[in-house]
Amino acid sequence: MPIKSVAQVVTGNTPPKSDEENYGTDFPWVKPPELGETEPVVSTAESLSMQGAKRARLLPKDAVMVCCIGSIGRVGIAGTELATNQQINSAICGDALNPRFVMYWFMRTTEQLTAAANNAVVPILSKGNFEKLGIPVPPLSEQHRIVELLDQADALRRLRRTADDKVARILPALFLKMFGDPVANPMGWTVKPFDEAFRDTTAGNAKLQSKQFQESGAIAVIDQGQSQVAGYTDDESLLYKGEFPAVVFGDHTRIFKFVDHPFVLGADGVRVLTSKEGFNPLFAYWHCQMLDIPSAGYSRHFKFLKEKSFICPDEALQTNYATKAESFMAQLSALDDAAHDVEKLFSALMHKAFSGDLTAKWRQAHMQELLTEMQQQAKTLNLPTPKEIAA
Repeated sequence: MPIKSVAQVVTGNTPPKSDEENYGTDFPWVKPPELGETEPVVSTAESLSMQGAKRARLLPKDAVMVCCIGSIGRVGIAGTELATNQQINSAICGDALNPRFVMYWFMRTTEQLTAAANNAVVPILSKGNFEKLGIPVPPLSEQHRIVELLDQADALRRLRRTADDKVARILPALFLKMFGDPVANPMGWTVKPFDEAFRDTTAGNAKLQSKQFQESGAIAVIDQGQSQVAGYTDDESLLYKGEFPAVVFGDHTRIFKFVDHPFVLGADGVRVLTSKEGFNPLFAYWHCQMLDIPSAGYSRHFKFLKEKSFICPDEALQTNYATKAESFMAQLSALDDAAHDVEKLFSALMHKAFSGDLTAKWRQAHMQELLTEMQQQAKTLNLPTPKEIAA
């Protein structure tokens, strides 16, 4: 069914900032970065007053929110009354839909959403085109069963993420224990400027555009994105020509990556750094991770990094930390691989859910009840009943 026939679609808004009375503590105000999780959204960085929420268009609990400008396909579900900005279209589900079923459906249809958007510099999926998108409407009892199974799998997936987040905090904690806060420098280590800690080895290296990344290949492509490896290539002429190990810095994203193997630089906005004498490469990498680099949006951030100072502890102590870090990072890599496998399994489960395979046996066992429910559902949606179709 077209979305507009089974749900009310509402586009959010940004109340004028010039009127301070639009903003307060009454209702969460959702923006695209706050989407992307399956847990219901109940709080946000900014909130609106009753006046502001009305101007932004107040949504009920369980409204399904989909980013349709920019980061198309980021999805969330309202855990309370709230509002969104104009980048988000929300579906207020009618009686024929389970809201979490709709949320999971949109999570797996990012390509469909992107294809329905225009091809502008900033892609936009208009409300009109969004409303025309089709969504499956199985009987509610089957929707509930699909949601039940996906929720169980998602709960395990989120537990894994929580455990990974805790593990990721161990090395920063060890750094602080051994060296103290590198900014406050309570242990009185020698301090050196950026130019005495690193050399910039970016110049003279080719960069591969994202559209040329392969899903597999002989050489890893390292860019400024969240994932350690962005893709692959087989073109050896593009190999990074500098020293190893290297620290790759995302000039736009402020993300640091430690790379100790041959690689190709991905796209623009990437800086490659190697540590100078007196700085263990792995210690230098984790030192960078401990820095607070202010956000300038999508502007360049390398200028902020070059303004930083770096503590220079005894080399034996740096080596001791690096040895521990190397061992632990190997374990983190194995955890990352396992987490990737978990995401692949969840994606496969989502495919089964919406192809009908996941509930096939359940559907067969409840066929009589489902047929009765489908009869009623068809009347509710003004569709031919199964008996009428058969006739």
